[in-house]
Amino acid sequence: MADFRSDTVTQPCAAMRRAMHDAELGDDVFNDDPTTLELQRYAAELLGFEAALFAPSGTQTNLIAMMSHCQRGDEAIVGQQWHTYKWEGGGMAVLGSVQPQPLELQADGTLALSDIAGAIKPDDPHFARTRLIVIENTVGGKVLPLSYMRDVATLAREKGLKCHIDGARLMNAAVALASEHQLSPQEMARELCQGYDSVSLCLSKGLGCPVGSLLLGSKEFIQQAKRVRKMLGGGMRQTGVLTAAGLYALHHNIERLADDHANARYLADGLTELARELQTLQSLTVIAPQTNIVFTDIAPALADRLLPYLAEHGIKVTASRYQATQGALMRLRWVCHLDISRQQITETLTLIRQFAQEVSLVK
Repeated sequence: MADFRSDTVTQPCAAMRRAMHDAELGDDVFNDDPTTLELQRYAAELLGFEAALFAPSGTQTNLIAMMSHCQRGDEAIVGQQWHTYKWEGGGMAVLGSVQPQPLELQADGTLALSDIAGAIKPDDPHFARTRLIVIENTVGGKVLPLSYMRDVATLAREKGLKCHIDGARLMNAAVALASEHQLSPQEMARELCQGYDSVSLCLSKGLGCPVGSLLLGSKEFIQQAKRVRKMLGGGMRQTGVLTAAGLYALHHNIERLADDHANARYLADGLTELARELQTLQSLTVIAPQTNIVFTDIAPALADRLLPYLAEHGIKVTASRYQATQGALMRLRWVCHLDISRQQITETLTLIRQFAQEVSLVK
């Protein structure tokens, strides 16, 4: 079996499980769980912030950030495809009473600086008060470059706005950019955060933890964030059994993200070769990955046969139908992670070849 649905499906390795088992525990609501305090201290130092806060999920850390930066009736500028806008149940509006101002993404995954500037409302009682710019990195597996991240932070400062990074896969971006800037992935991650008021970092995606996310910012911001976390039901007790996994991940699982990126390229290259070689798969289009996520478009009629075939052979992948200029397409999303091996990818490619040949024979 190979589960390509998401990097959230990973299982903690034996060493991570031992760290969780042996963790020193306290009560985090009373702020005396030593393992959680150490994770928060280490993460803040790693990314260049004064303080950090552990919460159950990235959805919650993002919501905490927006509710800490904004008051009722304030506005946050977001992307149409940002997780904070599209994939978090409308929490910023429903629970935070924060108005989202969504903007279209550019082809490279960025928001145009001119669009951001144009969306900022004047100080007028007719309008919601623009308070926050939210950026996501990576977005759909695409990496937003350091120069762009700095430009957004500069724009926010010039306009007197706060800025937040949804960095669920920030470390993937850091690994992808590190060699270009001659930095370690950890140094690169810190650089990507410079000038931002807050960042959320998911521990349960590529970093391989079973649960959890971190929110980072100033001491004053994190004090407010603790209040919001409590309001949202995110205050937990002996969190050290979870945060020990986070400490292990930050010490051991950052550099290895490069393996996931290499596996994604291997998968993409293999799928591209199959589409070139086999007439049955001529409708398959592969979008070259920048990190650990591969998107492929395929004719819905063929997808209706391929997806059950893969499932029957233990291959799990997500798919969604969308309308392109040339007609309806099915988009398959393949996510590589620490529980996907090169051998599993090879076996998956062999299985798809077998599928194509069987379909050809039926014709």
